[in-house]
Amino acid sequence: MLKETFSIANPKGLATPCYYYDIALLRRTLHALKTELDRYGYHEHYAVKANANPRILAEIARTGFGADCVSGGEIQAALKAGFPAGKIVFAGVGKADWEINLGLEHDIACFNVESLAELRVLNQLAAAAGKTARIALRINPDMDAHTHEKITTGKRENKFGINMGLLPGVFDEMAAMRHVRFTGIHFHIGSQITDMFVFGDLCIRANALQDEIEARGLTIESVNFGGGLGIDYHQPDMNPIPDFENFFATFRQLVKQRPGQQIHFELGRAVTAQCGSLISKTLYMKEGEVKKFAVLDAGFTDLIRPAMYGAYHRIENLTGNGKTDVYDVVGPICESSDVFGQDVELHEIRRNDLVAIRSAGAYGEIMASQYNCRPLPNVCFSD
Repeated sequence: MLKETFSIANPKGLATPCYYYDIALLRRTLHALKTELDRYGYHEHYAVKANANPRILAEIARTGFGADCVSGGEIQAALKAGFPAGKIVFAGVGKADWEINLGLEHDIACFNVESLAELRVLNQLAAAAGKTARIALRINPDMDAHTHEKITTGKRENKFGINMGLLPGVFDEMAAMRHVRFTGIHFHIGSQITDMFVFGDLCIRANALQDEIEARGLTIESVNFGGGLGIDYHQPDMNPIPDFENFFATFRQLVKQRPGQQIHFELGRAVTAQCGSLISKTLYMKEGEVKKFAVLDAGFTDLIRPAMYGAYHRIENLTGNGKTDVYDVVGPICESSDVFGQDVELHEIRRNDLVAIRSAGAYGEIMASQYNCRPLPNVCFSD
């Protein structure tokens, strides 16, 4: 499917490596997401860390969604793209003073606080600015999301959030703070989760925690369940849009939502991953004694997920036809980890063939680097 759409949109003289974004698919994904959110009156804050390309952000902002930011730079990018400050939430375990002050200056919707130390600093900075910061406490529920160890965030040993056993002390000290206002609780247990039972377990734990907090006389205006919904990396054409229906139905069925309470989510990968592909040109077909290597002009500087996580991405030869062969698809970086896929069956590779690495619209362009003094990848779009 990508082969057909890319051949229509392919600009003359395309400079590779290049991130190619299918804006029509992004819009269909946003429509499907909004339909399911509206069904239950839920709210979405797009996780800017997944993809901060200005055009992508502008498309998402036009839906009326909010933004989930984890740095001051992301707050600035979200504001520039058109996200209202009143729909921006700011998470992150290490918020610098200037980043907190930026959020206070723009009166953002909420700070998702991850430690008592951060809460103290936020109270001090808000007092100095003559403001009161709206906060949610990010809770670490100590649960295994059954995903890759480097993208799980809800276990007790992870750096994120406040452990359950520390909450009483946090609430006791927060009661004396005059420049923060408690509005709710926040969770994010990991990424690329496809097992709905994991989200069901989160709902059950959130219900019990709400009971405990309300017993202290506090009102929970909102519960933010973060993101984490996975996509189909193996069959992107068969499943271009994630299973939003079952995802939100799980929360609707299991969460004990209080009257007037808002339920929030922070989906990122599920929004942008499938609309993006990394397009690369074949430099060489190298024949070894035991392997054939398709050497691309893209490397892990352009897409680091396979090298960092051992992540799978479907790889396709866009300009090849006829018989197939098996290749290790590699990049030019001077590192042995610069491999996109091993033993990949592709239409026979020739020099200058264009190869697509699929489902790269999340944690692709945004994580690109200039290691080896390489330029950042180019970008093109198809409407």
